[in-house]
Amino acid sequence: MSKKQQEKSTKPETKAAVESTEPEATLAPEVLATPEPVFAPEPIIAPESTVLLHASAQDPDSFAVQISDQIESFIVAVTEVAKGDEPDSAVPFLLLEVSQLLLAGGRLGAHEDIVPEERYEPDLGPERDVDDLRERLAAMLEPIDVYSEVFDPYEPRKAPVACRISDDLADVVADLSHGLAHYRAGRTTEALWWWQFSYFSNWGSTASGALRALQSLVAHVRLNQPLEDLNGLDTDEDLAEDALAEAAGKVMAEEIAGPLGLRSVQ
Repeated sequence: MSKKQQEKSTKPETKAAVESTEPEATLAPEVLATPEPVFAPEPIIAPESTVLLHASAQDPDSFAVQISDQIESFIVAVTEVAKGDEPDSAVPFLLLEVSQLLLAGGRLGAHEDIVPEERYEPDLGPERDVDDLRERLAAMLEPIDVYSEVFDPYEPRKAPVACRISDDLADVVADLSHGLAHYRAGRTTEALWWWQFSYFSNWGSTASGALRALQSLVAHVRLNQPLEDLNGLDTDEDLAEDALAEAAGKVMAEEIAGPLGLRSVQ
């Protein structure tokens, strides 16, 4: 073996021997600390409004349960309000309930078309009688029951017509109860189809009109703005012939705001 080869073979041993004689280095505490675990980023979840546009991306039964719960909650709430046990909170409570119902309506409207399983709608028997509900609501809301509404905002030069909050709420309950009867009978698809169809054809616009009136009423009272042109409006009158009667702001504040649980902004 040559001298060069001997040196090459002995160098690692010499280096190891030298290193073994050196004192061990002391690591700083931060080096000895356990490193922070690295987590993968959370997955991005699509907004609910996007998911609802695609029925294949969700569980139809879960969607049906959520819609039916919102609808049944509205029916129960309006029925309780109409009993008149708590008139002081009637208008704020109705404002909340109609707003929540229209969230369910928006979900139905954003959903793709729901096709019923049967060609003809099964017979449900007699429809729910909502006349008593209508009369109770009308008696409780009498000072502010009537309001003016435009049915189709995209129809040019359409004159406003007189509507009643009590009529609107009773009609909405009737529509929703029809679909709820299908749902309770186990016909989930039929119920969803009816709720979606009637949302577009009737109860969606009807509830929207009632919500607009309730929101406007609360805003008038809370902002201390008189309802000058609404008092005396009658749905049975010809608006082209009879002018709208004026209402005093003090009457509204004393006879409407207090009994219905509304407070004006000081």
